[in-house]
Amino acid sequence: MDLYIVLGLGRTASTADIKRAYRRLARRLHPDINPGDRDAATRFRQIFEAYETLIDPERRHRYDTGQIKSPAAADEAGSYGFTGFDFSGAVRGDPATTFGDLFQDVFVRSATHAHAAVERGADLHARVSLSFEDAWRGCERPVTVTRQERCRTCNGSGSRRIAESRCVACEGTGSVRSVRGHMVFAKNCAHCGGAGQLRQRVCGVCHGQGIEATAETFSVHIPAGIADGAMVRVAGKGHAGVRGGEPGDLFVEVQVQPHRLFRREADDVHITIPIALHEAALGARIEIPTPDGSARLRVPPGTQSGQRVRLRERGAASTRDGRRGDLVVEMRLMLPPALDERSKELLREFGRINGDNVRTDVFRTG
Repeated sequence: MDLYIVLGLGRTASTADIKRAYRRLARRLHPDINPGDRDAATRFRQIFEAYETLIDPERRHRYDTGQIKSPAAADEAGSYGFTGFDFSGAVRGDPATTFGDLFQDVFVRSATHAHAAVERGADLHARVSLSFEDAWRGCERPVTVTRQERCRTCNGSGSRRIAESRCVACEGTGSVRSVRGHMVFAKNCAHCGGAGQLRQRVCGVCHGQGIEATAETFSVHIPAGIADGAMVRVAGKGHAGVRGGEPGDLFVEVQVQPHRLFRREADDVHITIPIALHEAALGARIEIPTPDGSARLRVPPGTQSGQRVRLRERGAASTRDGRRGDLVVEMRLMLPPALDERSKELLREFGRINGDNVRTDVFRTG
């Protein structure tokens, strides 16, 4: 769509030419002058778009140089009414600064305003730090957040009832007129909603939003077996909704401190247990720590360093279905820090009896 052709102008048209062309076409094609004529309404939108672009020097330059395309068609006309023309010069009203201000309500659907009035509150995020033991057992933790709560002064409505009085903005008429040249437009007064009388006043505490900031402390339940980085959702404890909208949620991120013995992988818990040379060679029953207390573990004869034993369902409980993971025990062979002569002699004899080369497999190539 060529905006110059829409207004019936050449590309060298002056600002005065653009204004004259727009006034001439608007008087003939405005929807209020042609009620029910869809072709006239569509043509008027095109004229309005062309005027808005070409009357602004910067936007006109960007359009002429191809930096912007023709603007998209606006929505259907709304409640901003064209009331006629007046060439007497006696019309009074608030002059519109630009035609964009004059027609800004024409292309806004009333449904948009209805849905914008009520908004869901935003979610909040907090963080707690737990020891491994607290995360294992589950606990309660206090969390303090600054949140927007429903205004106690207006009970979240954003306004307060007052004694009925005449609206000063529209002088009790319920409508406000705007004048541009000889064109006169009228719309409902925004202060009184077109009633001409004021029955409510914007709440001075929340400034019409229906919410106010407050610090609040919650006791958050941390379920047993929760993992590092997991989130706990507390429904309805986020920011309050605007003008009575439903509140958001509070999400608490859990940080679990490392443990000196236990390491968690998913729902399995890992631990490394040192074993003596004779225990690894001959086998033994040893006592080991677990997150639930001590347990007895059988070390099979001939156990190698790094070998793992899995104890079923001795790991962490899943926060999803309650099933427990496993406790994975890794054996680490520990030699004595110092040997007396008798111990050395016994090891030499052991070496003579078991003289096989333990590194044979290392040098195999096939």
